[in-house]
Amino acid sequence: MQYVALSFSCQVRSFCGSCQQKRAVLFAEKLREEILAPVHHRHFIFTIPVALRQLFLRERSLLGLLPRCAFLAVKRCFQAVLCQEHGLPGMVAAIQTFGSKVEWNCHIHSLVSDGVFLPGGEFVPLPLYDEEFERLLTETFRRLVLDELVKANRLSLSFREKLLGWQHGGGFSVYGRHLILNEEPARLLHMARYAVRPPVAQDRIHETDDGRILLDIPPDPKTGDTVLFLDPMEWLRRVTNQIPAPRSHLTRFYGAYANRLRKSYRAEDGEVTARPATDQRRLPKSRASWARLLKMVFEVDPLTCRRCGAEMKVIAVITEGPVIDKLLKHVRGRGEELGDQLSEACAQGDDPFDARAPPAA
Repeated sequence: MQYVALSFSCQVRSFCGSCQQKRAVLFAEKLREEILAPVHHRHFIFTIPVALRQLFLRERSLLGLLPRCAFLAVKRCFQAVLCQEHGLPGMVAAIQTFGSKVEWNCHIHSLVSDGVFLPGGEFVPLPLYDEEFERLLTETFRRLVLDELVKANRLSLSFREKLLGWQHGGGFSVYGRHLILNEEPARLLHMARYAVRPPVAQDRIHETDDGRILLDIPPDPKTGDTVLFLDPMEWLRRVTNQIPAPRSHLTRFYGAYANRLRKSYRAEDGEVTARPATDQRRLPKSRASWARLLKMVFEVDPLTCRRCGAEMKVIAVITEGPVIDKLLKHVRGRGEELGDQLSEACAQGDDPFDARAPPAA
């Protein structure tokens, strides 16, 4: 009798490091050969506050709204800045649910075209990506996620207003400063593999003499520790939390990279014609109009009166420091009163994350 050893896959996603790494390599090759256009791309990371993460752990069906909101934020901001209403960015999003300590930390890694595609294959690149544009992306993403959770009856309006009152993004963040040039295919493949990598590399896991799990971790920003000791049951809990639900997709394709739209945003020969990027450090004033950007991104027209609906006009531009300070002091006073009222309402009401019945069909 002859025995032959054959390689196989455990068929469990995000659990076996070797099998997941193989899937990551195949995924990166598919992106390079079939999906991504020959243009520059950006690596975007979308994160949500700790206060919301346990909600997505309990109801994993909600994970799909994170990449959807991430794409809508990118789409609205790109279209607003480039003045291309019919242009679409291409986006490949991967849902990751782990942090460096294999704890539950749901966030989105994505590869996004550095501009928008027009029907027929023309590509319009972004003229500039700076901190101001990143703040606009973050605020758009924050409002979209919170609105979707309220719509799904998983978040109360009072808690939504409380989260919107938090400064500096309120735990939401968008980071997209890693530009990957079209002339860097190796770096693009590495970033694609990184986006769908397994939760933990096998060489980071060790067993101590007393049966505990020793995990190598990056230096902790608070304590400086580079190792983490875990009870075996705690280790199993963390690892098994990373196994996705059956038949759930962790990678999504949006915009010009969506399956049903991909051919519409390519030329007949499959090529893409890129416009030359502008060398200007700032967008023209007509494109940077704050009223137009707010209307396109947040779907709110700041020049429309909320009481009567009439169109308002700009009558003054205030630049004097003392006057601005006085106005801001008045606004902050009203904001603190509203915050106190929301805190009292939350203290008297139920926890916004308490289990509740699904919304009526």
